[in-house]
Order: sequence, then structure tokens, then C-alpha cells
Amino acid sequence: MIEQTLEIPAADGVTEALLVRPESNDPLPAVINLTDGLGFRPAFAEQSKRIAALGYVVLTPNIFYRVSKLPPFPSEPDFGGDATRERFRELTAPLTPVAMERDGSAYVDFLASQPFVGSGPMGVIGFCFAGKFAVLIAAARPDRVAAAASFHGGGLFTDTIDSPHLVLPRVKARLYFGHATNDQGMGAEAIGKLEWALLSRGGEYESEMYDARHGWMIPGGRVYDKRNAERGFEKLTELFDGALQNVVGKPIRQRAEATHAAAEARP
Repeated sequence: MIEQTLEIPAADGVTEALLVRPESNDPLPAVINLTDGLGFRPAFAEQSKRIAALGYVVLTPNIFYRVSKLPPFPSEPDFGGDATRERFRELTAPLTPVAMERDGSAYVDFLASQPFVGSGPMGVIGFCFAGKFAVLIAAARPDRVAAAASFHGGGLFTDTIDSPHLVLPRVKARLYFGHATNDQGMGAEAIGKLEWALLSRGGEYESEMYDARHGWMIPGGRVYDKRNAERGFEKLTELFDGALQNVVGKPIRQRAEATHAAAEARP
């Protein structure tokens, strides 16, 4: 596995990013991995490596570069406290829908310029706050983004004039939404409205509920749920394997799956 810590162009400056890819001479499909509201941390580095091992070039940027270099939180975040909530508002304030689309387009262009990235479709994943980020990138770059996934995404359907669901007509990608039960950021009514918008849009999509708490996909957190996280990763693998036509990467994926299964089987 090849890992690089880079500074790459974004819409309004330069952002730090982790780039991970298999040791392959063949150009491979690319995936943009967008962190949750806590920002880049070791759990996302490990996740990006696992995705890359399936035969993808994975870019994980510091989505909060306008406000902060890494790490975005100077101390252990606690969303029960005022300081963490204030810091989160500070970090996310500049990330308007327009800014997300512009950043996403910059990330796509950076990946497309790399000789180890194929000329075919790309994928994007967003967690928590960045679930809508993934949808907006798919809308901004329908020419390259063929698969987009959101896990425990918040604010995907709102009553505001810039609700993310309004960009769905511009999206050509296959979409996947994994929702958490009793999620304050995306309640049952909002999920129902989003699914109506998805059905009205047409195109391939899947939207399903996980019996898990908001944030269940990210290892190391208090709400991490290994069983549901593995289910989510399987769904992600199916989405990317089907939509990105990863013919070159399939042997890499098969080896990675065998290695992961062997590791899980160890006592």
C-alpha cells in the first residue's frame, strides 16, 4: 500500500489530504472519503486504507481547511459541552452548499490529473455532516461521479431553499443512504421526505435504516457498532464495485477480502 500526506488545491486555498492506493501499475478508480464533523483522525486513515485495499485510489481531505489545519479540535471533542459545539459551528460555517460543490469539483480534478487514476467514474462517501457533501459533489460533477454514499448523514432534507435534496435532479450517480435510528440530524419524517424525492428523481438508489446510533460506522467512537459497520462496509463495497466498473481492481479486492476474512477469523 502506498500512503502519501499531501497538500492539494481546493476551492479557496490548499488543504491537507491523505492519499492511499494499492501498489499497482494500472490506473484505478478513485474515491473521495469525506470525514464526519470531528474531522480527519486515525480512524479515517484506517478506513481509507481498507477501501484502497479493494482496488481504489482514496483521497481523504481536511474538509475544514478554511478554518483549521489538522487536527480541527485542539482537545478531545465532547458534543455535550458548549466549547465543542461552538467549535463545530465555527468549522462548518464556511461550508455552504456552494462551497461544498466547489471543493468537491477541485478534489475530482486533482484525482483526474493523477497518472495512477483511471479515466472512468469516481465514487464519494460522506459521513454525518458530510453526507450532504457527498450528494452535492455528485451533483456538481455528474460527468465523473458515478457512486455516492451517505452514512448517518444529517440535514439531507430540510425546508430551506438550499436543502441538499434539491440538487438530486442533477445527480446521475447511484446513491446509497444508510440512516441511524432516532437520529436528531435526520429524523423519520425527513427520511421519508428524502425517499420521496429519490423516488421522484428516478435513477438507482437505496435508502435503509440501521438499528444503530448516529456515528456507528466510525471505529473508536462511543457509538461504534462493529456488526452494523461491517454491514455498511459491505454495502459500500457493492456500490463501488457495481458503479465504478472496477475490472482492474477486482483481483486486488478479492485478495483484500481474503486477508480481512483471515484476520477476523483469528482468535
